[in-house]
Amino acid sequence: MLNQLIKQAAADVAAPSRRGFLKGAGGALVLGAMLPRSSFAAETAAPKIVGPADPRPQAFIRIAADDTVTVLVKHLDKGQGIMTGLTTIVAEELDADWAQMRGAFAPADGTLYANHFFGIQGTGGSTAVANSWDELRMAGAAARAMLVATAAARWSVPASSVTVEKGVVRHAASNRSARFGELAEDAAKLPVPQNVALKDPKDYTLIGNPSLHRLDHASKTDGTAIFSMDIRRPGQVTAVLARSPRFGGTVKSVDATAAKQVPGVLEVLTLPMGVAVVARNTWAAMKGREALTVEWDDAKAEMRGTDEMLADYRKLAEQPGNLATDTGDAAKALAGAAKVVEAEFVFPYLAHAPMEPLNATVELTPDGGCTIWAGSQFQGVEQKVAAAILGCKPEQVTINTVWAGGSFGRRATPDADYIAEAVAIAKAYGGKAPVHLVWTREDDIRGGRYRPLFLHKVKAGLDAGGKLVAWQQRIVGQSFMSGTLFEAFMVKNGVDATSVEGASDMAYAVPNLHVDLHSPKSPVTTLWWRSVGHTHTAYAKEVMIDELAAAAGKDPVAFRLEMLKDHPRLQGVLKLAAEKAGWGQPLPKGKGRGVAVHESFSSFVAHVAEVTVDDQGRVTIDRVVCAVDCGQVVNPNIIEAQISGGTGWAIGHALRDEITLTGGLVDQSNFDGYQPLRNSEMPPVEVHILPSTARPTGVGEPGVPTAAPAVANAVFAASGKRLHHLPFTRSGMV
Repeated sequence: MLNQLIKQAAADVAAPSRRGFLKGAGGALVLGAMLPRSSFAAETAAPKIVGPADPRPQAFIRIAADDTVTVLVKHLDKGQGIMTGLTTIVAEELDADWAQMRGAFAPADGTLYANHFFGIQGTGGSTAVANSWDELRMAGAAARAMLVATAAARWSVPASSVTVEKGVVRHAASNRSARFGELAEDAAKLPVPQNVALKDPKDYTLIGNPSLHRLDHASKTDGTAIFSMDIRRPGQVTAVLARSPRFGGTVKSVDATAAKQVPGVLEVLTLPMGVAVVARNTWAAMKGREALTVEWDDAKAEMRGTDEMLADYRKLAEQPGNLATDTGDAAKALAGAAKVVEAEFVFPYLAHAPMEPLNATVELTPDGGCTIWAGSQFQGVEQKVAAAILGCKPEQVTINTVWAGGSFGRRATPDADYIAEAVAIAKAYGGKAPVHLVWTREDDIRGGRYRPLFLHKVKAGLDAGGKLVAWQQRIVGQSFMSGTLFEAFMVKNGVDATSVEGASDMAYAVPNLHVDLHSPKSPVTTLWWRSVGHTHTAYAKEVMIDELAAAAGKDPVAFRLEMLKDHPRLQGVLKLAAEKAGWGQPLPKGKGRGVAVHESFSSFVAHVAEVTVDDQGRVTIDRVVCAVDCGQVVNPNIIEAQISGGTGWAIGHALRDEITLTGGLVDQSNFDGYQPLRNSEMPPVEVHILPSTARPTGVGEPGVPTAAPAVANAVFAASGKRLHHLPFTRSGMV
């Protein structure tokens, strides 16, 4: 019954309604603006005048009497720098002093804080800046206009004669000035201007400025930043959950006698998703869980190992799948090709393994609702799910979003899994105390929501002149969109768009392109993983393109450039990365360079990797050069950090990481068996940003897709060995 409630709650999440909101209180100006979703599709190279129907209060700016300006950020900052980036946008249009700027997480309220790409409040898909770009510029410009109007009225001067610079409003002719805090209370009483002029990019002083410090640096250094794991409510208890060791398994029987004897254990609760141990502290809860005797019902559980699953995938790949794209006649073109290259690519299950494992605190409230503290990434879903479990209205569920120690997609689940667990435990515990649900690292690694296991079979043909004339690709892998609230617009004719993105729409000029998909079912829970489908489609595409370049006897960069004539931004990053990496310069024996280029999340990225491969097959990544075009640059330091981080993330997983199952049981449990890249292994990474006047796009994920194939292609250049089965250790590389 609980699972049905959760599913129904997720399905019932509706697009937010639009409503105006402006209020001033306590000497503070609170202001926001919203644009319709269609406005986020077009690129703008120059400032625009917003029409009278456009401004709608949405993302708030608080200007307090103490002169601080706080931007309420509707997106979760899990380390990617969103708090700083979005605050910068407001500060620029407001002409504020960066020292007076603050950031705070917005409350959960889909009517005000919906992600316009999702229709609900939530963070993901590298959408935060692209989503908020217009509305935050408008909010800043409107707030500035209201402050100017207030000052002009006080001083009895034309508003056109009033200027604003670094948080000070001035009238030069009369030598009068006022700070924001002095004007805020009166400014809040004015109507929101319906026509606001946005700055010309040439006048930006904060946007694109590399000298701005991140707003979270100090608090994360001195320990004052509050993460979900830091929450301590009066009388708070801790809970851990014993879940089925096999995906799809359920509780058959429980003997909690020994568990209840563990000092500190308060209660043992049997729930649809497992057995919860509630205790005075985390250690007691963990020891109590170890003492449980649980018999699991595996009737509907996944009993196969990953080798068996892969064998089943290969059988599926022998037959046509659901059509994702079909241009020209690939089969006919392949039959007539001068050269045909074939390859099978295998991509393992991968865990997210964020630094801070999943956790949340839930406190039931007297009105039948609850208050939640969490690194909340999908507030729009989580409110609905919590309300369904408690039998209350969504507005009775308060979510306090706090800093999250990473996510990579894991905290954004369509069924709000860990939030649902925490709320269900709090309800079953009877509201006797706030409940802090904690996942251990072992829970995290074995708990699923993995990047799916994927198999690609690719066949491509060249004509006598070495031109790519045909591409045929079959993809086999689980869909994590099916059965969720996103299925209606992400799964069409049996094709999950996230399974084929980057393949079915690849930019290379191929006259005959055929891509199809099989989406086998399994109880193993899967989810988007940093850069989603591009994690595997870009790898298969870019390694295959390299093989085709070799078969055609052409330089890998030149081969790509020739097929990207209609994509100048991809050409731009490819040329820049190659130039900065010294492409074409000779290297000693045992060293090689590799390249890859790809578009994801409307950003364009190219990587060139330089590696050394010794006689034992040991790979050392000596240097990585990356070029990125992500539109208008808001904060270059954050872009560099995200692209560098994405590079390390991708390389680490490609080298050795995989989640494997034996008899349905996960083989890995902690960082001894699942090892992200260590700091000591991180290669030097150069990030070069192309200047652009296009709309800003994402950077949190686009650094991932091209890093691993660039390294793989470099390994081939150094050793002659192709890497088709990830991780590289599967191909004998160490």
